[in-house]
Amino acid sequence: MQSIDARKKKVKSILVTLPKPDTEKSPYYDLAKKYNVKVDFRSFIHVEGVPAKEFRKEKINLPDFTAVIFTSRNAADHFFRICEEMRYEVPSELKYFCLSETIALYLQKYIQYRKRKIFFGKQTAADLAEVLKKHASERFLYPCSDVAAEETQKFLQENGYNFTPAVLFRTVCSDLSDLREVFYDVIAFFSPSSIQSLYKNFPDFEQNNTRIAAFGASTQKAIAERELIVDIPAPTPNAPSMTMAIEQYIKLVNK
Repeated sequence: MQSIDARKKKVKSILVTLPKPDTEKSPYYDLAKKYNVKVDFRSFIHVEGVPAKEFRKEKINLPDFTAVIFTSRNAADHFFRICEEMRYEVPSELKYFCLSETIALYLQKYIQYRKRKIFFGKQTAADLAEVLKKHASERFLYPCSDVAAEETQKFLQENGYNFTPAVLFRTVCSDLSDLREVFYDVIAFFSPSSIQSLYKNFPDFEQNNTRIAAFGASTQKAIAERELIVDIPAPTPNAPSMTMAIEQYIKLVNK
């Protein structure tokens, strides 16, 4: 296996395994412009909603809950979708606990923001600890995917909250067959599911000179399990974001 140093070669193209940003304001576009590199986006996974017919089998009674915990915008989308499909009118007194302000503000798409009880943290369930303590008697619904964020679930369990996970959407591998003959200098991964998708599409994938950027411990672990090399890990103390980690790498190799 090549050493990390031996693999340090110039970067001309990057594939980011996320959906294409809605606006041109993405830091990835700034990166492309600044260093004259090609940056493409392609989501390796996508989300599919669980139909109401299937959700009914879970025997979860929506009126039983006094609060909802949202860990993503997907969770919010599928919660309101399932309510609509079940013809359940969301009560105005329902409380919303969101992992971040971004998710909280996103709720404006579905509810009158100012007239609802909405609480949010900075990024993790632990950030919500103080607020949740004050509302410990609530009956929480926890909309999630089939690969639920273990961290949040574990936090709720350990702190004895009365919560019910509801699988409302699934993470599915996307069809990447059109990428078969396309090669990138760097591929950036953000979840173990994306690694799974890579191998589902290309069972014989070989890393060769492709540098792998990986965000988060669980993603890095999934890559190591496949005996691949993580050339660009993130977050690090010097690079809290993926774009910063990639930029530091480019500065080093594109001299």
